Order: sequence, then C-alpha cells, then structure tokens
Amino acid sequence: MAIPWGSRGLGFAAVAVGVCAALVALPPVGVRSPALPIAIGLLAIALGLAFWLIRGERRIGGYAIAAGIVGLLIGYFATRSSTTKLDTVVVWGALFAAMLRYATPLAFAALGGLFSERSGVVNIGLEGMMLMGAFFAVWGSDVTGSWELGVLIALAAGGLTGLLHAVFSISLRSDQIVGGTAINFLALGITSYLFFKLYGSQGSPSNLSTIPDVHLSFLGHGFVGDVLGKLNLMIWVAIALVFVTWIVVFKTPIGLRIRACGEHPRAADTVGIDVYAVRYGAVVLSGVLAGAGGAFLSIGFGNSFTENMTAGRGFIALAALIFGGWRPFGAAAACLLFGFSSALGVNLQAYSTSISTLFTALPYLLTLVAVAGVIGRTIPPAADGIPYKKQ
Repeated sequence: MAIPWGSRGLGFAAVAVGVCAALVALPPVGVRSPALPIAIGLLAIALGLAFWLIRGERRIGGYAIAAGIVGLLIGYFATRSSTTKLDTVVVWGALFAAMLRYATPLAFAALGGLFSERSGVVNIGLEGMMLMGAFFAVWGSDVTGSWELGVLIALAAGGLTGLLHAVFSISLRSDQIVGGTAINFLALGITSYLFFKLYGSQGSPSNLSTIPDVHLSFLGHGFVGDVLGKLNLMIWVAIALVFVTWIVVFKTPIGLRIRACGEHPRAADTVGIDVYAVRYGAVVLSGVLAGAGGAFLSIGFGNSFTENMTAGRGFIALAALIFGGWRPFGAAAACLLFGFSSALGVNLQAYSTSISTLFTALPYLLTLVAVAGVIGRTIPPAADGIPYKKQ
C-alpha cells in the first residue's frame, strides 16, 4: 500500500529529529549536557514506534527508530568527549567533501547495477568490473599519457567484462550469482597478473596523467566552498548521472523497455521488445559505469593501482542499490550514507582505531536489517535473476 505524501513527510521529519539528537552535541552547537540529545533521541524513537505500530508504516518508522538510536548514542558520547577532539573530528566542510569522494565510486557501480537488475540480470560481478576499470585506467593513462584515453580504456574494459557476464547469464542461461562471482575472481586474477607483469615491485608509475579537479573559486572559503570548491571532475559526473539515470529509466521509452524486461519479459517479448538485446545492452552498460567507478578510484582518487584495490566496493554498491529500492535517488542516498560513514570513520581514528572500525561497520548492519525486511521489505524486479528463454 502506497504511503500518502503527508505521512511520508511526517516520517522523514521523525528521522530528522533523530539526526538532531546527534547534531545538538556536535560543533558548532556543542551542547555539553547529555540530557538534551537523549531526550531528542527518545522522541525520535517514540515517533518511529508510533509510525510502526499505530500507522503500520514499517519502513519509515524503522528509519526513525534507527535514526533516534544512532543519534542518541552519538550525541551522548559527544558530550562525554573533549571539545578539542570534537573540533578535530567534526570539520563539516572537509567531512562532506570526503563523503562525496568516498561515495562516488559506489554511485557509479550502483547506477550500473540498477540498469542490469532493472532489466532482469543480477550483477554480482560489479566488483570485478570496477577492478578491471581501475587497472586499465592506470595502464591506459600510462601508455597514452592522457587521462581522457585512460578513462575511455577503463570504460571499454568494464564494458567487455560486462559483456562476458551477459553471455553467460543471458545466452547460456547460467546461474547469475555463480557467474558474477566467477567474473570477480577472473578480474582479480587478470589485474594481479598484468600489474606484476607490467610494473613488478616498482608499482604504478608516479607520473600518471590523472583526472583533474574542478576549481570553483567563486564559492569562497565558507562551508559551501569547502565542500564543492575543489571536487574531482568524476564526482560532478556522478552527481549528474543520478539525474540522467532517473530520466532514462523512468521517463523514456528505452527505460520502459528495460523495466518491462525485468518485470515481465514474456509480455515484453509479446509486444515486440527484443528481451535479449535489452538485457545485453543493460548489462554491458552496467560494466561501463562500474569501470568508470574503478577509473575514479585509480586515477581520480588514489592516483595509483594496487592489487584488489576495490576492496569490496562492488558488493557495497550492490547493497546500496538494494537499500535504495532499485531507484537512482535511493541508491545515491545509500552511497552517501556509506561515504559519510567512511569519511567519519577515518576522522574517528583520533579517538581510537576500534571506534573508527565500529562506526564504519554501522551502515552495513543497517543494510542487512533493511534487506532482511525488518524495516520494510525491499522488492526487486519480478524477473530479476531469472534467465529468459524465447519460445
């Protein structure tokens, strides 16, 4: 049953109350008494329970409860911390800029996965496609001396890896989970072999042509300038891509065909849609976008390649896609959550490594809770993961 917009607004207001439980104890407000964040957190939890139990709106109610609990805990521990450490950890401009950097490779892969899964093909292989993009971006940049060509080569590498996954999943109708896992191991083996074969123990060249930052000096040195004034070009591309993906998937005929193939391929075939062609195109496109995420990692963010440098980001992107309900803005919001957690986790090392690691793991726990249906079951496309055989 659809949630009325009024109820949705009240639900997100309850989530905002939970966020405020943390914000009141953080700079620049910096309340030092734990009573206020605890009271605000309990209010958010109470509102979430009201939505869950009285109105039956489990998803929004669950988000409000989770926000209240997390906000209460953060607010409480912030009041127990020294203001010096808080000022070191919570630098909002730098924190949000880092959030965008960490979220960008996830966003590329998640949006790629959206096209694949909306067409009906589960893409566990996003990790391998990102890894291929990361290596070949470095190799392409090194060989050609141009980051533009390096990115194009990375896109081609990701697309070819996606094509391989499409052949096994669509034409050969193999198990898509097993096939995607094989893609990941294959990419790890290929990139590790080529990296040591070409660069050996010396590692990536130090003079790589890298993706430039976009300098917006007119924004000044305030909060907005600190966040947006010096972002990598690929971050802006990722932001634009979220809107482009929404338009393509939900507002164009090709988007309707993609969704039809993922929901009811037999009916789509009946009205003349080539299900195989649509799925092939969607899976290859998912590889191209995942390759772009890998290119950002290697020549936009880290400016080098290391073995298995994606470190599970493809799986995290897939989790973000599920968490976001297979929708562009939902997936992007989940990527921002992961990105913020990663950025804050790095800063929290000023307290201790264990606290940093624990906080970094929090969004994964929330994702497991969401996927398990505790706060509203996520429903994939009806034919997602089901091979189609033309009659």
